[in-house]
Amino acid sequence: MPVNNDDLPETEQRLTSSTDLHQMSISQITTLMIDEEYNVINALKSSQAKIDALVKEVVASFLNQGRLFYVGAGTSGRLGVLDASECPPTFRAPDSMVQGIIAGGDTALRNAVEGAEDSQEQGSIAIVEREITNDDIVVGIAASGRTPFVHGALKEAHKRKAKTALITCVRLQEFDYIAHLICAITGPEVLSGSTRLKAGTVTKLILNMITTVAMVQIGKVYENLMVDLNASNIKLRGRAKRIFCQIVKNADENYATTTLEKAQWEVKVAVVMAKCNASYEEAKEILHNKENKLHLAIAR
Repeated sequence: MPVNNDDLPETEQRLTSSTDLHQMSISQITTLMIDEEYNVINALKSSQAKIDALVKEVVASFLNQGRLFYVGAGTSGRLGVLDASECPPTFRAPDSMVQGIIAGGDTALRNAVEGAEDSQEQGSIAIVEREITNDDIVVGIAASGRTPFVHGALKEAHKRKAKTALITCVRLQEFDYIAHLICAITGPEVLSGSTRLKAGTVTKLILNMITTVAMVQIGKVYENLMVDLNASNIKLRGRAKRIFCQIVKNADENYATTTLEKAQWEVKVAVVMAKCNASYEEAKEILHNKENKLHLAIAR
């Protein structure tokens, strides 16, 4: 029986405008790929309300000392690991706060692990091993919407009363074990089935929003400055000094460096020390009493 292209999920269908891809010029292909990216923005706009609801859930989890887990396979899994790995340096988040789980383990970050995504049992085991509880939130990532490893993880997470979500690029019916279903429909890919393209782009942008907005909401950002960054290298220490000087008006580099050193390079603490004429311990206490939000601490 011939395959009916219309019956395939959106991520597997063929894009009519790219059926002669092999005969197109470089400029024609790049133009087509750029034009197709407009679908990403439309998908995000259509999904915004559901993204907002998911972020609200993540914020509640963080405020209750819960953790965020991304679960995926292949490109989806790598994007989850990438977003999780950026949280400690950007927001001084503990390594455990946001974690990426990829089918096949760390080996799968660089190499394809055949069949790793096909086991619901392995997805369930990944959740059990991390001792996920009802304070945590588990976000599955599956462009096709059907990855067994991801669904196994979500079922186990639901069983443990954790909050659950699925980010996908196909239209799906609701699942009783998924609280937040985000279907960001970007349509067929320029290269049929290659979901590292538009589907990968929309997924990355959604993950950007989840962690960035959640971290803003729990006080890890002041104005549009990353005041909780982990100044672990020369570049980030330079950024820490610039941030300090942007908040503490008329501060020069020497004062910024001295204060940051006293604050153990914790930018928020250094700013409170400067603004409130406080010691390191006093600044830490002030922040603690103000929900660790800098704008509340320096409004005294």
